[in-house]
Amino acid sequence: MRKSYKSAAAAEVDGLLPCPHCRPALALQAPAPDAAGRLARRALALLTTAAARTDAAGLAAALDVDEMTLGAAFHARYGVTPAQYADMHALRLAQKLLVDTGLPDAVVAQATGFADGQALRIALARHHAPDLPARPRAAPTHVEFELAYQPPYAWRRLLGFLGGRTIDGAESIDGDSYRRTLRVARDDVEHHGWIEVADAPATGALRVGVALTLVPVLPQVLSRVRHVFDLALDPLAVSAALGELAADEPGQRLPGAFDAFELAVRAVLGQQITVKAARTLAARFTAAFGTPIATPFGALNLLFPSAATVAAQSVDAIASLGIIGARARSILGLAEAMASGRLVLEPGAPLAPSVQALKALPGIGEWTAQYIAMRALGARDAFPHTDYGVMKSLAERNPRRVLELAEAWRPWRAYAVMHLWRRLA
Repeated sequence: MRKSYKSAAAAEVDGLLPCPHCRPALALQAPAPDAAGRLARRALALLTTAAARTDAAGLAAALDVDEMTLGAAFHARYGVTPAQYADMHALRLAQKLLVDTGLPDAVVAQATGFADGQALRIALARHHAPDLPARPRAAPTHVEFELAYQPPYAWRRLLGFLGGRTIDGAESIDGDSYRRTLRVARDDVEHHGWIEVADAPATGALRVGVALTLVPVLPQVLSRVRHVFDLALDPLAVSAALGELAADEPGQRLPGAFDAFELAVRAVLGQQITVKAARTLAARFTAAFGTPIATPFGALNLLFPSAATVAAQSVDAIASLGIIGARARSILGLAEAMASGRLVLEPGAPLAPSVQALKALPGIGEWTAQYIAMRALGARDAFPHTDYGVMKSLAERNPRRVLELAEAWRPWRAYAVMHLWRRLA
């Protein structure tokens, strides 16, 4: 009797090999019919984005559930445990890198969570065909991945939001694709490169191209993509909580930030001026202090400056770009705090302490701190209640009244902000 499997990973655990042509792991999945199914799909999105293997405790914590609940939901939908899926995903990814890029075993092992190249080869021989196809004659410039999300996904809406805020030289929109340069540090070594992201709705995923120079820090890169494009979200839960506000755009995401310092600087530059004016200042700032980089794309030739680089500048140097003195001092304060480690802005950091730490810096008030929390931390309940657009969309001028109205949207107030801004547009 022929045995059926709930996922490609379940078949691989039994020793079957995935088809290299049809790629069953990327097949479009049926929508999750219940809460347990949606939980499993969110866990899958995290696992397939993490690049390296993820422990069960960390995965359960990220999803705010206990390990037993997660394990039961995941096994019911995919026929394997999260750990087994993570192992198969890491092996699949390692095989892809070895075949597609010609990178050394040690580099691929580092990128996919194996101890060393020998451990990687042993694992591949045990679970996959030991003889990999010949490596390509011409080394490619990048490698591609597909990262799953829970539909619906309002890709064009998110792309429009990011496109209106791109920094010339560091970011660009080309058709339906988002591109940018990245600097990622690992073990005190900086890696520079570029990424390209586009929607692949047929498979319920985003297609991500990553420069080979970023492969050694692949887990961090893909984690940032997951954060910026909000891939772990269950949009149905948000729609249910926001009701009529989200009814006409249930796939709205909360856009994150690839670089917390970059986002914080953008927030300061945007204080009390238009988005367009802030974008102009951000471009000048990047051109003055950023690092040149070569990419295949003419519009991408700069890396946004690091906090350490900006901390070494003077207020006068920053102000000379047309940035008023008070904001120049705020940017310098941010740079010094983040370069020294006194201020750490990471996705998932607690909202209240982070907002308080930001507000302790010169020139950063409630609006700026809440906006940074929304995007740099991915804080789903952040709420810049003094924002002009939020008040205008609600036809309410009293900030206290705005807070009262927003109570009904907890713990998804940041998504409510995105919908309120969308309605203005």
